[in-house]
Parts: sequence; C-alpha cells; structure tokens
Amino acid sequence: MAADSARLETSTDINEFLTGLARGLAGALLFALPMLMTMEMWSLGFYMERVRLLLLLVLNIPLLVFLSHRIGFEHTNCWSSTIRDAVVAFGMGIAASAALLLVLGVITPDMPPRQWVGMVAIQAVPASIGALLARSQLGMGADDEGEEEDGNAGETGKPSDGGSYVVELSMMAVGALFLSLNLAPTEEMILLAYKMTPWHTLALIAISMGMMHGFVYALSFRGGHRLESGVPGWHAFIRFTLPGYLVALAVSLFTLWTFERLDDTGVTQIVLVVIVLGFPAAIGAAAARLIL
Repeated sequence: MAADSARLETSTDINEFLTGLARGLAGALLFALPMLMTMEMWSLGFYMERVRLLLLLVLNIPLLVFLSHRIGFEHTNCWSSTIRDAVVAFGMGIAASAALLLVLGVITPDMPPRQWVGMVAIQAVPASIGALLARSQLGMGADDEGEEEDGNAGETGKPSDGGSYVVELSMMAVGALFLSLNLAPTEEMILLAYKMTPWHTLALIAISMGMMHGFVYALSFRGGHRLESGVPGWHAFIRFTLPGYLVALAVSLFTLWTFERLDDTGVTQIVLVVIVLGFPAAIGAAAARLIL
C-alpha cells in the first residue's frame, strides 16, 4: 500500500515537472519571440563585447533562481530543486533560441562559432526568463488557482505571503529587465532622447511614476494592492513606487551599458536615454508586482 502510494506520488511529481517543462518551452518562445526576430539583437551577438555578455549571463543566474523560487516549474521545498529548475530554464532558453534561429536561417553552418554563440547567448537571457514566467501566465491548473486565491488574500498594500521588501524590489527588477531587454538594443531609444527637451523629460518622469503607482494601487488590476484603512497614499508611493522607479532606472542603465548604447556618450545624453528606457522599464516593474 505504501509502495503504491509512493509510486503514485512519484508519477504525479514527474507529470507536474513535465507539464512545467512544456509550459516553460511555450513561455520561452512566447516571451522571447519579438527579440528572436529582431535584427538589432542578431547584430549584438556579432559585435557585443564578450565581457559584458558574460556579465549579463552570470547575473541572469541568481535572477532565474529567484524566479524559480517564486514561480518555478513546480512547487519546491528546497534550494537544490529551485536551483535545478533555474538551470533547466536557462538550458531551455538556450535550446529554444538556438532552434528558432536555426529554423529562421539566422544561424548558418558557415557562420564562425563566435557569432552564433553570441547570438544564442544573448537571446537565451529573455528566453529563460520567459520560460519561468510561463507558469504564472500560462498555468491554469487547480494548483495555480489555489495560488491565485492565496495571492489575492494578501492584497493589503504590504508585501504579501511572507514576502519581504527586498523581494518586492527584486520582482520589480525582473519586470524592468525583461522590457529593457526588448528595447535597449533599438536605435529609437537614442533618437527619442535626442529629440526630448527638459520639459519632455520631466513629464516622462512624472508619467512613469504615475503609471507605476496607478497600475498597482489605483486601477484595480488583477493582482493589484489595496491600501489599508488609514494608510495615506503617499506612504505606498514613497515606500514602493519611488524606489521601484529608481530600480527601473538602474536596470535601464545596466542594459544600455551592456548593449554598448552609452559608449562615447556625454553624461547629459546618458541621463536622457536612461529616462527614456526607464519608461517601459517602470511599466514592466509595475506589471511584475501584479503577475509574479
């Protein structure tokens, strides 16, 4: 009887893990497809400085471990399983990126290894994040519904489910990084910064923070937070929205530097480009608080 129960549990675990893997592959393609089919991202794989690419890949590992702990392929009770799922997601991102670039003819047999390795490596970062995001976005099982109920029960304007302040900021960094990776390689970020006046810049900063705050606290989106009775609105703005915006700017600065968009650029222009990219990054940070 005990042996049958053990086999049933093992089979359930395997099925849950395999279902998570299938979701992860779908998520890798769904979330990374715009970047996989963007010429700027292919070009970056050719010329991007290898030290910066390596740094991006290394920093992606703790980010994946964090995401795996929060929304991995399966429920995990130990860090070894969490790290295993993060490694699987990274591998899945590499495999999905290489396969699609090969099918699209972007990678060819006569291409030097330095080029195709760079192209696959840079695409694997958003693809691996998408693989882990798939559980929260594509999961529809009873298990996920239970999680959703638990998550909604904690909407009080404070970090829920035992989450700490650092976890909230980390979630915002993940969302900011994901959207930044989409837009940082494009020339439009530089062009927009060049066209903006100081008044445009101030307006964009106000709109970025206003949308961040509205997404989470004012627009009643699914997964949003409610302020407790008696808590003033500025409290959540100072405690979460403002630091979250600074996190989004820091992530924007890092992605622009990684993709060599700030080289030989003056300080003023760097600030403007970071603020421009900080707009989608701020929205990504707010969205992460809703969906993760």
